[in-house]
Amino acid sequence: MSSVRRLPPLRSMAVICALGSSVLLMTGCTNADTTRSSVAEAAQTTPPTTSPTNTATTTATASPSPSESLTDDRSERQALVPKAEVTWDKAADTAVKEVPEGKLVELELKPTSAEATASTGSPSPSMPNPAPSQGAPEWEAKVAAPDGTVHRIDIDAVSGEVFRTQAEDQDADDKQQIADWLEQASQTPEQAVKAATDKAKGTVTGVELDENDDQQLLWAVDVVSTDNWNKTTVDVDASNGNVLREHVDRD
Repeated sequence: MSSVRRLPPLRSMAVICALGSSVLLMTGCTNADTTRSSVAEAAQTTPPTTSPTNTATTTATASPSPSESLTDDRSERQALVPKAEVTWDKAADTAVKEVPEGKLVELELKPTSAEATASTGSPSPSMPNPAPSQGAPEWEAKVAAPDGTVHRIDIDAVSGEVFRTQAEDQDADDKQQIADWLEQASQTPEQAVKAATDKAKGTVTGVELDENDDQQLLWAVDVVSTDNWNKTTVDVDASNGNVLREHVDRD
């Protein structure tokens, strides 16, 4: 017998190759379809990624949350300011009338102290009317006579009635300083408040004649924003009405 092996016919080889190619083609198509399906499913189920830049912008410009907790000072302003029915200018007029030729040097909206409420008794020159209840709003005013003698006048910020008057404890130098300030201050409290509220919008809760570190005589005006209960102090030059400084108290 011959030892030479017979080769398969060429036609059979072609058939075998064709079948192999078909199998490979079908496998490749199946894998491609599976890949496309997986990508489509991932696109449907994967949430869109938020841009870090957009998130930072939103956080920076968003308004404070209504549930944001307030500091003690801001909470006190929130509780006090809406209850004060007497505005600063009405309280100032009432206080000035208590001192002959007097001029306002300080005014502050504050809660009535327990001491003031406890001292209420029979009417007297120093306590002409009952004090408000503890914590109720009052205007504490200081009015100076021409010689610099300062009188403290406490006014109920709801009724507008004076409930206490008393002279401050001063020495001769203190009186002279106040008298000098009043002579130098060409701007009235009303003019200072107008300049301050042109800069800071809100409710005026304080006005005070004072000097800064540079010995400039000024009116310090406190304005409370009812949007966030921050207090802005605006320093107004007492000689020309220019705004010297603004400071926002967020505490």
